[in-house]
Amino acid sequence: MNSTRPFSVLTAALLAPIALVAQAPQARAQTLADALAQAYANNPTLLAARAQLRAVDENVPQALAGWRPTVSITNSFGYLDGRIRTLSQGVDPTDPQRQVGVTNRNDRTIATNTVVVTQPIFRGGRTVASTRRAENQVLAQRARLLATEQQVMQDTVTAYVAVIRDQELLRLNINNEQVLTEQLRATNERFRVGEITRTDVAQAESRLAGARSQRARAEGDLQISRATFLRLVGLPPGQLLAPQPLRVPFRNAQEAALAAAANNPNVVAALFDEAGARDNVNIQSSALLPQLSVSTQAGRNDNQVLNHSRQTFAQVTANLTVPLYQGGAEYSAVRQARQSAQQARQTVDDQRRAVVQQATQAWEQLQSSKAQVDSVRAQIRAAEIALDGVQREAIVGSRTTLDVLNAEQELLNARTSLVQALSTVVSQSYALAATIGRLTAGDLGLAVDPYDMRAYYNEVRNRWAGLGDYSGVAERR
Repeated sequence: MNSTRPFSVLTAALLAPIALVAQAPQARAQTLADALAQAYANNPTLLAARAQLRAVDENVPQALAGWRPTVSITNSFGYLDGRIRTLSQGVDPTDPQRQVGVTNRNDRTIATNTVVVTQPIFRGGRTVASTRRAENQVLAQRARLLATEQQVMQDTVTAYVAVIRDQELLRLNINNEQVLTEQLRATNERFRVGEITRTDVAQAESRLAGARSQRARAEGDLQISRATFLRLVGLPPGQLLAPQPLRVPFRNAQEAALAAAANNPNVVAALFDEAGARDNVNIQSSALLPQLSVSTQAGRNDNQVLNHSRQTFAQVTANLTVPLYQGGAEYSAVRQARQSAQQARQTVDDQRRAVVQQATQAWEQLQSSKAQVDSVRAQIRAAEIALDGVQREAIVGSRTTLDVLNAEQELLNARTSLVQALSTVVSQSYALAATIGRLTAGDLGLAVDPYDMRAYYNEVRNRWAGLGDYSGVAERR
């Protein structure tokens, strides 16, 4: 029987794990670092998350607009068909004392031009609270972008490892089919000379049919993994080099859980969401406070009363509005905002518990997979020895064909388990890094142009006007 070593590169890699850095590229082969860099630059989910952050950045200039004046120009132009009717005496020559109504036409073109400048002075604290809330929304969205980036990195690692795993599983199943084909040929030869019965031939045929089914399934699984890789990375997988697992700086699950509770992007986003929810209470409360503004108005009215007349004016007014009672909706909005702030506080606790659970699960799965690798290696060594013994004993007639088939199947199962355990070790090491917020392009040392989350924010924060698309500034280093 042919003996092969499954997932050999990953087996060697487990003996020399590295820190949170990606593997160096090799000639004519695609490394995990190459796939991660390609996903970082082209993954649609990540690109959409960056666009969403830029949209949230615009909340800040919208809030700051509360400090700025508003300027409006009102122009109107029209035609007035007017009539003026008066009582006049002496119009009737037959009776000079009689008063007669006289109508005079007053048709004219009218025009109005007005410029109004309003400068807010005090809005009940709404502008200050809105700006703080917008800043917290931006920081929360930045954390969510990091979470999305980590998720894309983790999914890419999983897809990359899945392609290698399914390639190895397909190779094992092809090898098993070849071995069982040879086994069936040898069984038929022994049946012809009368050494075994037809039952032995049927058992060999059954196992071969099952092996063909498993090989077809493995081919389908590989194509599915390749399609997932293409969706995440944007390129089909080529010759993939088996990656090394990451080594995280923790000695136990408790340390990993504490780091996740403090650094996980989802927890950070929830904290800023809570701060924004508290700011919203102040925003809603501002509707109950006085509002002060200054308005300047200048204008010109042409032919408003009489033809060929013009009226010009200019005025400055201070406007103070003190709300007394407005139906009660404002009080309800304040109460509602307070309840939303309580909800945000509970969400923070929920996120912390969730990431602690995720970190603990990733740690335990990583440790159990490493232990499984050692156990399965010992199982493979014992299964290889057992298979060799059963094959020799079958030649002299002390073992049946079924015993040989069972020994071959046990060895195949052990090798399959080793491939799956090795892939789990790699995937869970990256999953553990993601739970503690250390699976970004910077942490992995990818050779990419980093996306600057602050560039667009700095570009638009103090802009008073402009319709341009400034998203390109975030891509420039």
